[in-house]
Amino acid sequence: MSNATPNLPAAEDVAARARQIMSAIEADPEFDAFTAAALKYDEAWTCFTGFPVIANWNLDEDKRPLLTEGLRALALKAAVYELGGQDEDMTEIPVSVPVDEMMHAMIAQPQLLARIAERVGISVIHQTDKEHHEYATGDYTHAAYVAAWGEPPSRYWLDHEEVNRRLAILDGIYEGAGLRRSGKEHTFDFAAA
Repeated sequence: MSNATPNLPAAEDVAARARQIMSAIEADPEFDAFTAAALKYDEAWTCFTGFPVIANWNLDEDKRPLLTEGLRALALKAAVYELGGQDEDMTEIPVSVPVDEMMHAMIAQPQLLARIAERVGISVIHQTDKEHHEYATGDYTHAAYVAAWGEPPSRYWLDHEEVNRRLAILDGIYEGAGLRRSGKEHTFDFAAA
């Protein structure tokens, strides 16, 4: 996707609406409960290909800033959905892999998120089979983010090519530990342990 994609609403319009959405979410009476629940999801964060692409990844130090980035991504997507004619396919704008992973932790709080979204008056759009991880500095998502909040933190908003490079490194490390296909397979039978 690029800024020239004709069906997408202007990045500046999306940015303005996303800021409003983000403010409304943060002001919601259940925001603190939602935040606590999403951050508690850390016991289930076992993905080998999402957060580990962050250099010197540390769950305790990174989860709160990542929550902010995930919320901003959801706000951008909600704004695109609202301003772009409620087209779910178009709404799945490119998002960096670690930010997408955090969005999964937030979406794992469906009741809280649904109530907040209803009060704020937005639709939360996130469907795994339609999501895009081709985020790149200078693309549509980046332009909308910059217009809304300034330059995104490069620690979390990694370009797609850099994510792929880091995943190749991680794959080699995982293989050395006996984990294949980025942790999707192993041959440990646990009988000898």
